[in-house]
Amino acid sequence: MTTTELRPATPSTSDSPASVRKPIGVAQRCETALGWAGLRASPGGGIGRILLCVAVFLVFCGPLITVISGAFDFSPDPTKLSLLPNRPSLVNFDVATEKGIWGYLLNSLIIAGGGLLLQVSVSVFAAYALARKKFRGQAIVMLAILTTMMLPEEVIAIPLSMVIGDLPLLNLSLKGTLLGVILPLGAWGFSIFVMTEFMREIPLELEEAARVDGAGELRIFAQIVVPLCRPALGVVAVFGFTMIWDQYLLPLIVATDPGDYTLTVALATLRSDDMVGPGVVLAGALLALVPSLIVYLSLQKSFLRGITSGAVKG
Repeated sequence: MTTTELRPATPSTSDSPASVRKPIGVAQRCETALGWAGLRASPGGGIGRILLCVAVFLVFCGPLITVISGAFDFSPDPTKLSLLPNRPSLVNFDVATEKGIWGYLLNSLIIAGGGLLLQVSVSVFAAYALARKKFRGQAIVMLAILTTMMLPEEVIAIPLSMVIGDLPLLNLSLKGTLLGVILPLGAWGFSIFVMTEFMREIPLELEEAARVDGAGELRIFAQIVVPLCRPALGVVAVFGFTMIWDQYLLPLIVATDPGDYTLTVALATLRSDDMVGPGVVLAGALLALVPSLIVYLSLQKSFLRGITSGAVKG
């Protein structure tokens, strides 16, 4: 028999520490996509990056600066970009208060809060049934939910108005009530779709281990599945709040009195009023921006994790 001499394996050049490539970070990828890497290496690249940042800032932040400056200006000119008010004053907010802007804001906050709470609850329960359970017609149900996302509001405006005016089986009218706006917003195909796809990525072994330990269905749902869906909940909350806050046609259909208007509808009414200047409209627009910014900044971490979670799997 011949013996085979065992020799220690020599490390290849591809395995050497010098040849191992470090993973490219998100910032480096963004710089490559924007062309900043080339600007950095070229002469005068710093000036080019500054000019590019200024251009992006003006494009995206210019309208926001105009709204803030015009809201605190006594006689603003919406066609001009002004970093600071020419004549600082709070008269625009005083006039907006006389027009009942705070009541419209309260209506919008109640509708957005109640509608978002109902929408998230419906989305979580519906997604749990579609993602973790098996039943006949599951694909048809999911297809019907996705189909609702393709229907514009104008198509369902008249049927929705008839249903709100006379609820089937109950013979109740929700016209002129905030509940009439909240209930139709309780289910949104986008939220259900996002939650369903996220729940499908949760390993089934976690549920099986919990059942072995004696956990029931409700406890598994509340203590295992829902906590793991926090990134998706952040995405659903941000997009859901924005969708509800920007509603215009539905509050207009339900309202029977100008006092039932939301802030979005009230802004359109103020804009068409010849006795109200552009500064009052800009003041109302600034009030409409604040809740969206607060919601996004509060859920920013969960929102970003939910958006990027699909890119790191596999």
